[in-house]
Amino acid sequence: MLIPILLFVVGLVALIKGGDWFVDGATGIARRFRLPELLIGATVVSIGTTLPEVMVSTTSAIGGHGEIAYGNAIGSVICNTALVAALTIAVRPGKVDRAALRTPVAFFFSAAVLYAAVAYMSGYFSRIVGAALLAMFLVYMFVTVQQMKGGRQDASDAEPEEEAKELPLWKELALLVVGAALIAVGARLLVDNGSLIASALGVPESVIALTFVALGTSLPELVTAITSLIKGHSALSLGNVIGANLFNLVLVSGMSITLSPFPIPQGSMIAGKNASLVMDIPVMFAVMLLLTVPALVRGKLARWQGVTLLLIYAAFCVVQFTM
Repeated sequence: MLIPILLFVVGLVALIKGGDWFVDGATGIARRFRLPELLIGATVVSIGTTLPEVMVSTTSAIGGHGEIAYGNAIGSVICNTALVAALTIAVRPGKVDRAALRTPVAFFFSAAVLYAAVAYMSGYFSRIVGAALLAMFLVYMFVTVQQMKGGRQDASDAEPEEEAKELPLWKELALLVVGAALIAVGARLLVDNGSLIASALGVPESVIALTFVALGTSLPELVTAITSLIKGHSALSLGNVIGANLFNLVLVSGMSITLSPFPIPQGSMIAGKNASLVMDIPVMFAVMLLLTVPALVRGKLARWQGVTLLLIYAAFCVVQFTM
């Protein structure tokens, strides 16, 4: 039991460091070719911090552990929202750019409605569903790129500072490749040993995926949030979290389902019904609504939102391990 736990921790560390290096390398290359800062944050950083979820879920689905792929996608959305974003809001609430949030929020809820409709109506995620989710990802990326190009501002004043900090191209490429490799290795260690730990403890794999694995693969977002908070850029954290949540559904789930379709896990039950349908999906919608609706309506976030989200996440974790 000790060795799987140690390897699980090693997997988490590899995921975190791999995600960190991948983002650094990708961001450096993007800046080298003078892509707008907003475009980098909305695409490269969000995709980079979501790569652990992509690797864990696709590896799980291919390996026959669809319950981990399913639970990790939903669990990561809940963790990103009710823990990562909640911490930022609870410590330093502030104004948000409503215009910048509309597109990712609209795409997220569109994907979430499709995801929930399939879960409640058929209970089986087929390749057609996976292809539809991936198509939404491509459309979102296209729309975002067009918006960022249209809103590009002259960044010539900031370029000397960026050039002074610029790494050699070979180092940026090395960070990109090594980061991706660490993510792949970390994902394999996380999935294999997470399954072993779950079996040894008698805990359903779906519960492990919704809590420990989801938290582990959300650590890049958590690191980004803490760093942004320290530097006084809480809005950056919020945008990254919402973007990562969208990618968890359209990219993470889309890839997993397309590679290896799977049914909804039949694990824990609440009132005689599948716990995922009764609790997990509704909680995912609830926390995202609580995070985004006030931001879109009022243009700012309040401390009570962060505290409420943290309480919801704590209650969610407690219920998962007491069912």
